[in-house]
Amino acid sequence: MEENLKSLEEKIGKVPVIFKELKEMNPELYGKVMGLDQMIWDDGALSRQTKKVIAIAIAAALRDRHAVRAQMAGAQNLGVKKEEIEEGLRVAFLLAGMPAYVYGKTALEEYIK
Repeated sequence: MEENLKSLEEKIGKVPVIFKELKEMNPELYGKVMGLDQMIWDDGALSRQTKKVIAIAIAAALRDRHAVRAQMAGAQNLGVKKEEIEEGLRVAFLLAGMPAYVYGKTALEEYIK
């Protein structure tokens, strides 16, 4: 199970405390969540990098500070370029409006610093 946490950390940049607690409190559920996580993030028709850009855009649209930062850290681990994230944020702008774009862009600039 430690291997799953390490893999999760590589994907999302930082493992939320809830996953560590879940591992201790309900190992069976934790195993199922990690299995789903693996299936979702594995390369498929979309690359892991593309999925990460989508996740950042969704998190920005929801204005979820923790998720945006965690997904950006994971994107960095995958070699996603700043320009790719910015393009994803423009899609979020088109569908979710200026607040989503500004939120994501601000988070990106803070993360890069």
